[in-house]
Amino acid sequence: MKYLDKPLFTFEMANNHMGDVEHGVLIAREFGKLVKEFPEFNFSMKLQYRDNSFFHPAHIERKDHRLIKRFTETRLKDDEFRRIIDEIHAAGFISMCTPWDEVAVDYQTDMGVQILKVASCGFTDWKLLEKMVTKDLPIIASTAGATEQDIKNVSEFFKNRSTDYAVLHCVGEYPCEDDHLDLNQIDYLKRLISSPIGYSTHEDPENTESIQMAIAKGAVIFEKHVGVANEKYALNAYSASPEHARKWLQSARKAYAMCGGTSAKRKSFSDKEIADLQILYRGVYAKTDLNAGQEITDDCLFMAMPNVDGQLVAKDMGKYKHYVLKKSVKTGQPISHLDVKSSDTKETVNAYHQEIKALVEKSQILLPKSIYVEISHHYGLERFHEYGAALIHLINRDYSKIVVVMLAGQKYPEHLHITKDETYYVLHGSLDVSIDGKEQRLTPGQTFSVTRGANHSFKTDDGVVFEEIATRYIKGDSKYIDECINSNANRKTIIPL
Repeated sequence: MKYLDKPLFTFEMANNHMGDVEHGVLIAREFGKLVKEFPEFNFSMKLQYRDNSFFHPAHIERKDHRLIKRFTETRLKDDEFRRIIDEIHAAGFISMCTPWDEVAVDYQTDMGVQILKVASCGFTDWKLLEKMVTKDLPIIASTAGATEQDIKNVSEFFKNRSTDYAVLHCVGEYPCEDDHLDLNQIDYLKRLISSPIGYSTHEDPENTESIQMAIAKGAVIFEKHVGVANEKYALNAYSASPEHARKWLQSARKAYAMCGGTSAKRKSFSDKEIADLQILYRGVYAKTDLNAGQEITDDCLFMAMPNVDGQLVAKDMGKYKHYVLKKSVKTGQPISHLDVKSSDTKETVNAYHQEIKALVEKSQILLPKSIYVEISHHYGLERFHEYGAALIHLINRDYSKIVVVMLAGQKYPEHLHITKDETYYVLHGSLDVSIDGKEQRLTPGQTFSVTRGANHSFKTDDGVVFEEIATRYIKGDSKYIDECINSNANRKTIIPL
């Protein structure tokens, strides 16, 4: 929503100008001092406007109806309303106003109001809402008394009309006791709808704790009734003086300091935090004598406390991190960052994963959920497009079933099986199988069997998905003609499909 580059604090003047334009100007100026004092926040000041059309003609002059009397007696003339709006802008506020009927919507926009406010009692006043969305202004709506379905309906209404809007948790009690603040409704609204969520209620002005809780719960808009008391005008029980508002904002400032600011990004870490954590990491040590040029694998290292400056630690290790020694390291000695040449294959594996997944989807085969894929890269990940395959192990009993996925142009090196007999059944694409030097092309629906002990390899020009139906799969049963593949213990990467 517009104006939410910083948290938005709204001072609700309402009718506290008492129909006295000079008093309204005084309120804008006194609270305007806080705009300069708290530059980390955005500020709006809100008025209310009721046109004669809001009142029944037979009741507009009534003095026995408390609210009609107050609303009519404190109404500003056009030039007075405009003067207060101008003063609001001059003090650094964004202007906001609540229209109580459709006539008031036109009046406020003609006066240059920048945000329209929906009072809780107007939340499902559909004719009023229809008029408000025609003005292409941000709309903030309070939810006191609104049911869950009301909130869903209004949110959908605004979305369907591409309205820039936000919703406030609001308690319609004047004043509101602390045990009725219902601050958990902020969490509820965040789960229910996707708009920015704010907090508006009418607690005791001395209460500065609720703002901290609202901030911690993720509210980004805050509204409080305000006014200036003097010999002529008193404040009601839920309106804040400038000093009350200052304490309210100081409490908010403290809350943001404790929450770590207003950024939605991951926090930065202090030097002290990093140092305090560093001493707790397990360090990486050589389990045996290691030689220069040797890749560090799990079987040749152990991790233990303490670590020393510059040493590889547990958080530096992982299946995508690869380290090759630049110098020899003796048994039990620490392995440092300076001792190794490092590489990270996560982005490479992710790219292959997307290609494999796309080919599986193109083949339209059905696979179980939460399945893993074994990426075989016989000559290293950097040559996977040339040599390799993706194996999806589905069944392994006395019989086995593997779905094999090969990208266009891939080859699978020549090998044999000591105990396994296997049959290929092509589901998608084409597969060229070479057995004992004789080649045969298979297309969807065709099968081909390979007996144990037979040298065979395969390749695909256009990409292929096929089933390998075989006797029991036994790790290490495949023997490659190229001995460097057999000695490569790191030629497989297993990831979720």
